[in-house]
Amino acid sequence: MRILIADKFDPSGLEALENRKFEVCFEPGLTAEELANRQAELKAEVIVVRSTKVTSDTVTASQELALIIRAGAGYDTIDLDAASAKGVFVANCPGRNSLAVAELAWGLILACDRRIPDQVADLRNGVWNKKEYAKGRGLAGRTIGIIGAGQIGRAMIKRAQAFDMNVAVWARSMDEETAHELDVTLCKNLINLAKMSHVISIHVAAVAETKDLVNDKFIDAMRDGAILINTSRGSTVDEKALLRGIQEKGIRAGLDVFANEPSGGQGQFTNPIVNEAGVNGTHHVGASTDQAQESTAMEVVRIISSYRDTGDVPNCVNRAHAGRGTALLTVRHLNQPGVLAKVFDILSQSSVNVEEMENLIYEGGKSACARIQVGKAPSVNDIEAIENQQAVLGISIASMDSGSDQA
Repeated sequence: MRILIADKFDPSGLEALENRKFEVCFEPGLTAEELANRQAELKAEVIVVRSTKVTSDTVTASQELALIIRAGAGYDTIDLDAASAKGVFVANCPGRNSLAVAELAWGLILACDRRIPDQVADLRNGVWNKKEYAKGRGLAGRTIGIIGAGQIGRAMIKRAQAFDMNVAVWARSMDEETAHELDVTLCKNLINLAKMSHVISIHVAAVAETKDLVNDKFIDAMRDGAILINTSRGSTVDEKALLRGIQEKGIRAGLDVFANEPSGGQGQFTNPIVNEAGVNGTHHVGASTDQAQESTAMEVVRIISSYRDTGDVPNCVNRAHAGRGTALLTVRHLNQPGVLAKVFDILSQSSVNVEEMENLIYEGGKSACARIQVGKAPSVNDIEAIENQQAVLGISIASMDSGSDQA
């Protein structure tokens, strides 16, 4: 199996892939355009990326491509629609970099609160200005609002409590019971979170629902001089609204991500927001620690190995969340060649489409159970035709809506 790795990748992962006898083409730094052209030449079955964008041109560059892996949590740099339309799996590596991102977020919080980068710049320029910088606000006893309560958000909660901060959380996945267990305040209204927080840190995925989550209304609700940290994705913040907040309300910002980032590891970058005095910026390096990269690399190895050995894709993000079938056909049968082919032929003749299926083998390998989701319920004649096959041991049909069974 040929693998094209188009970004920086930990050596431990490269070694593990080679030890497993994969053919690895390691070409870090490819641009989106170069990746499409290279895939057309290499015809890799698997592509691994970090920051390089995977466009529809790459997805359609060859018939061999079967799996795209984002060596990180977010996958908004991959054309998911194009991959799904071509039957290409897309997987990610969630949680492997949560501690690294949380550590950088806290670095940005402290940098904003104590103006550390400004102090360093003045010292290097020969300026001693203790009078100006002795005005740190401090964090203990203040409120941090955390947007998102996944693994990174929870790592942020733990560290905030170590700083003796009050923690408020806005997250669709959190309920009152969980909030009580974590000793945080669950804030169901995002604007209220903005009003009550001295520090706000964003940790959500880049999806349609989180685009411009921080907008003019949110900025207007924030406290004057509050700190906003974004280590998630640039799309979650309306940068024009934030720029206005910095200029009009003295908001300080720590930003690891931006709306107009270069697609590769290096490139030209211009953004007026980074020139503001209240902004501390980094280069989308939240996940870039040795610990995180080694952990992520080994997760990539696990995904690829599982796909080759079993056909299963861990962390697949473009598989339908719920079955598309309206009925579940269960066929217990002898484990012999051609049995399921005959079942599918009967269904096909009645225009019954198979939406999804799994075939489980019983201990000893003599029999199996096929669970087949179908677009519509087979007719009585279809069920009888399947049941009359010599190798079929039993059959049942259940509605996926009501759960009612028919013999």
